[in-house]
Amino acid sequence: MKPIEIEDIDKLPGIRIRENDTFCFRCYPEVSCFNRCCRNLNLFLYPYDVLRLKNALDLSSDEFLDRHVDIVLRPANFFPDVLLRMAENSQKTCPFLTESGCRVYPDRPDTCRTFPIEQGMLYDADRKKDTPLHFFRPPNFCQGQFEKKEWTIPEWTRDQEAELYHQMTIRWGGLKGLFQKDPWGPEGPEGPKAKMAFMATYNIDRFRDFVFQSSFLKRYKVKSAMLKKLKTDDVQLLKFGFEWVRVFVWNQKSKQIRLR
Repeated sequence: MKPIEIEDIDKLPGIRIRENDTFCFRCYPEVSCFNRCCRNLNLFLYPYDVLRLKNALDLSSDEFLDRHVDIVLRPANFFPDVLLRMAENSQKTCPFLTESGCRVYPDRPDTCRTFPIEQGMLYDADRKKDTPLHFFRPPNFCQGQFEKKEWTIPEWTRDQEAELYHQMTIRWGGLKGLFQKDPWGPEGPEGPKAKMAFMATYNIDRFRDFVFQSSFLKRYKVKSAMLKKLKTDDVQLLKFGFEWVRVFVWNQKSKQIRLR
C-alpha cells in the first residue's frame, strides 16, 4: 500500500479504476502466461499477510520471518519494509510456487489477491481521512488482461476474498504513514524502541507473550473483555498491536490502552 500525494496521481503508471469503472481480466491454468507473474518479485508483505502465511504453513512468527522474508530499511525511511524472499533458483520464483500453482493460495498475500490491480492511499488532510486508490497495471506479458470477463473493484475484491485483507492493509497503511517522520531520536530506527514496534506489527507470537508474560499489564490498563480476545484471536491481537504502537511510539490517545 503506497502513500500518494494528490499532485502525483496523474503521473502514476497504469489506468486509474474508480469504484464503478470496469476492467477486464481472467487468470486460469490454460492461459499462456500462467504463473509467470510469480517470478523475480519485490513482493511487500504487510502484517496481516505474515499472520496468514505463518499460520497456513504452521510456523511460528520467528520461523516464518527467518525463513521467508528480507527486512529492508531503505534510506530516509523510519520503519522497515518486509519483502518475501524469492527461491534460490535461476528464475527466482516465489517460494510457494509449484507446478500446479500456488501452494498457499487460500492465504496468499494481499498484493497477490489484488493483481493486476495496484492499490494506493490518498490522504485528505482537511478531512483527516485515507481514501483507497486503484490502478489497473498488468505487466506486458500478462495475457489475462485480454480476456473478456469484466469486473468492478468491489466485484474483484469479493471474488478474491480480499475484504479482510484490504481492511487490514488500510489499517496498516494508516499507521505506516506516520513513519514518514522520524520518531526514534538518537537511538535510530534499529534501536530497542523500534524493535518493539516491529514485534507488535510483524511478530504476533512474541507480541502475545509480551502482553501476557511481561510487565505489560502492570504498565497498561486493558479491559478484561479485550484481554480475553487477545489470548486466542490473532486478528484482534494484530489490531491491538497497531493501536499500541500509536500509543507507545507516537503518544496518541487510545480508548483501548491506557497507562496506569
